[in-house]
This record gives sequence, structure tokens and C-alpha cells, in this order.
Amino acid sequence: MTKQNVSRRHFFVGALMAGAVPTAGFSSAASLKRLGYKSPNEKMNFAAIGSGGKGYSDIKGCSSENLVALVDPDDKRAARTFNEFPSVPKYKDFRRMFDKHEKEIDAVTVSTPDHMHATASLWAMSRGKHVYCQKPLTRTVWEARQLALAAEKYGVATQMGNQGYSNEGARQCCEIVWSGDIGKVTEVHAWTNRPLKYWPQGPNVVVKEEPVPAHLDWQAWLGASPDRPYSPAYAPHHWRGFPDFGCGAIGDMACHILGTPNMALRLTAPTSVECIKQEGKGTVTFPLASVIKFDFPARGSMPPVTIYWHDGLLKQPDIKGVPAGELLGDSDSNGSLFIGDKGMVTTGCYGERTRLVPAVKMKDYTLPSEILSRSPGHYRDWIRACKGGEPACSNFSVAGPFVSWMLLGVIAMRFEGKLEWDAANMRFTNNKEANQYLKPKFRKGWKIAG
Repeated sequence: MTKQNVSRRHFFVGALMAGAVPTAGFSSAASLKRLGYKSPNEKMNFAAIGSGGKGYSDIKGCSSENLVALVDPDDKRAARTFNEFPSVPKYKDFRRMFDKHEKEIDAVTVSTPDHMHATASLWAMSRGKHVYCQKPLTRTVWEARQLALAAEKYGVATQMGNQGYSNEGARQCCEIVWSGDIGKVTEVHAWTNRPLKYWPQGPNVVVKEEPVPAHLDWQAWLGASPDRPYSPAYAPHHWRGFPDFGCGAIGDMACHILGTPNMALRLTAPTSVECIKQEGKGTVTFPLASVIKFDFPARGSMPPVTIYWHDGLLKQPDIKGVPAGELLGDSDSNGSLFIGDKGMVTTGCYGERTRLVPAVKMKDYTLPSEILSRSPGHYRDWIRACKGGEPACSNFSVAGPFVSWMLLGVIAMRFEGKLEWDAANMRFTNNKEANQYLKPKFRKGWKIAG
């Protein structure tokens, strides 16, 4: 298949949807009517579930639309947003927000800690609301599947917050791979410097119980998670290092950095996952650093491929065949490298600085013809889909399967040896103990609505 005889639409849908559940976001006329279709020029009413931290930038990303409600259990964390929108109603518990404003809301942004992504998103989708949910979409594999299925069931427009999927460089990297210019790709390395200075992880983390601060509704923050005493070790920021609340460096950065490999290589489900290296193993958190190996089978004309995820790095990994001193990715901190039998290509965290390796090869290189459609922006993709346009590029039928395989690496950090994965039946075939981590336990009153 040549560059010239492949349609743009074929590669856009084929690459993004391979192995996914039916494509959520393709709205029929009936479903658009039921969801209260708005013309592209009419503002959409949205509520923000999670208003501090990343929630603030998500709200700003949707500033062209009409903000009708704010939710955050932590008044201090959300103070900047609350002060900027003094007349917008504010709630600590999104369930109470829906009780009051359900009929006013067309869509929601979900910018909570990882453990509440699925609960808040499914609560919204079951009420016919479009959803923009921050990465890593969910904390567990089962939840990721439920979100993909629910988006299809309720006919809503969705998007995961992995902005790199929308970037020009990510699409260029895909087109370089598909052109055959680096040959058949059988190995990919992806890396990040997280957690390092960003949040504490490893053997020295101590959880000390303290009184709940006056500005925090601890029960609303815990949400569906089992009850436990408050500790500043968890909230407001360091929750990401604890398996009950976050997904460590994988949850923070892999949805960005592995996004381009997922798209370019049309990854479906791996056959196995293994944590092959671990440093600074924590007793209550994820380790300081790890290397995780994913083995994928052949996909159409693409051969089997091994993906290596490296986190906690002080500098880029040493990879055979890379010239000494060659800078990969966007910096020493984040990036990915595709290794083909004819050459290599590297790209950054969000798909930036895509180039052949060594970079001197770019001097006389002409980028392949554009195959993928170009994005107007990650938030704009979603807003357009909410108003009846094409599905967003990382809608839940794409993000759900992607996150499902990525989160297997979170489980692999708990065990020694390879975990054999049966994707069709959603289970590990050689380790029954590992299967308990595929689905969360829900506290009474927080059962996923569906």
C-alpha cells in the first residue's frame, strides 16, 4: 500500500479504532435530538467536576462555552477558580450538583484524582452528558472498559485529556512509520523523569493521620474509595503515588508519551506484561523507578512489537544503536523512540520535535504526505463532537482500549515475573492474585451509575 493510494479517512479511523469497542461519539440524528443538539455557534452548558489544579486549565480550555456549575471537595485547592467565577454555583459533591442542575448541563469536564474519574464520568454519561475526562481516564482496567461501553450506550461525545493525540508531531510520527521509511517497527522505548521531584514515592513515604482541614470535605474527596483517615500524604497533591488513588508515573505521563506509539502502531491488547526492573520499592506507594515490558502480537501487516516503559529516569535511557550524545524525545525528561529494521524515529511527550535518528538525517528528508486529518485542538475536538461534529480523536472508544493495556503495567509493578494477559476474558491466565487489581471496590453510596 503506497502513500498515494491510502485515503486520509481510512488511516484516521483504522489507526485510532483498531481493536476498539464500537466507536463512541458517532451520534445519530435521534441521539443528537435526545441529547439536546446545539449548533456549532450555540454555546454549550458545562460543569466542572474538579476545579482546582488541572481542573482550572480544563475550564480555561473550554472557555468558549458556558460554565454553569463548579465542583471541588477542597475549597483551598479550588480557590483560584472559585474566585474567578464568583456567580457560578459551587458544590463539594458532584452528586449534589447533578441533583440541582442536571437539566441545565450538556457536558462535564472531569479533573479529579484518578480514583474518581470513572465514577464521575459514568454518573454523567448515564444522564446523557458529554464528558471530557483527564488522563489516565481510569485507575483500573475494568473501569476503562465500562467507560468505552457507556459512551457507546448513551451516545455521548467523549475525550480523554491526552493532548498529544491532537498534536501535529504525533501525526507526523504516525505518517513516517506508515510510510515504511524506518521499516518494520519491532521495538519502542518510552520514558519519563516522573516521579522524581514531582511527588514522593518509594520506601521513605510515611502516611500520618491528621485532623481533616476545614477547607476539605474528606468524604467527598474519597468518593467511591474505601473509607480511611485523612492524611496530607494523600491530598491535595501527592495521591498519585498511592495505588488506591493514582497510577504513579504511568498514570501521569504514559497516556501522553505512549499515545503516539499506540496510534502509529495500531496497538490492540498485549499478550503479556512484565516489570523487568524496579528501584526503591515502596511499602505504601509505587517504586521510585521501574522498567515495564509489554509484548504485542502482530497487527495486520505490522509485526509483533515490544514496548518498554521507563520511569523515574535522571536522563534518557541507553538504547542500542542510538549514537552517543544524540538527544531523543523532547529532552532528557520525556519521549519515545521507534526502532525499525531500516531506521529510527523519535518524538516528544506530546508529539513535539518528531525527527529521524540520528537527527542529521532530517537535513535531506521530506516528510510523507499527510494522511491523518489535523486537529483544531484537543478541547476544540471535543466541543465540536458535543455539537454533532466528528468524534474527538481520543474519544473513549479509542482511549478505553489504550488505557486498558497501559494500566496492566501498574499491576505488573506488584509482581515478579511475566503476567500472561487474556484480553477477551479480561484476566491474567498465570496469576490469579493479580486479577484482584483489575476492578475497584466501591464504597456504599458510590456505585457506578450505568
